[in-house]
Amino acid sequence: MLETEPEKDKKNDLWWRPALMLFFQLSGWIAFPIIIAIFLGTWLDEKYGTGPWLFLTTVGMSFVISIIGIVRESTKAIKTMESFGNKNKNNKKLKENKQDE
Repeated sequence: MLETEPEKDKKNDLWWRPALMLFFQLSGWIAFPIIIAIFLGTWLDEKYGTGPWLFLTTVGMSFVISIIGIVRESTKAIKTMESFGNKNKNNKKLKENKQDE
């Protein structure tokens, strides 16, 4: 199927979208667990009178959760980029082979 010029322009205009989505996903993995841990840890410390220990424990656990989430999302993004790069390489090879014939 042939693409018209506006469809090609629309695809070229959105080249930045995957990078922005990855940025927001990774930022979410940093911010949300920390925010939840701050409120949860403070509430638990007030409820049980444990001083800063439950607060520090929840914040520490949130850092671990953040790291795991960031590694997972980054790994998915890297695999997607590699598959996209392999598709581009294969397309270039096919075009070169057609031109050689």
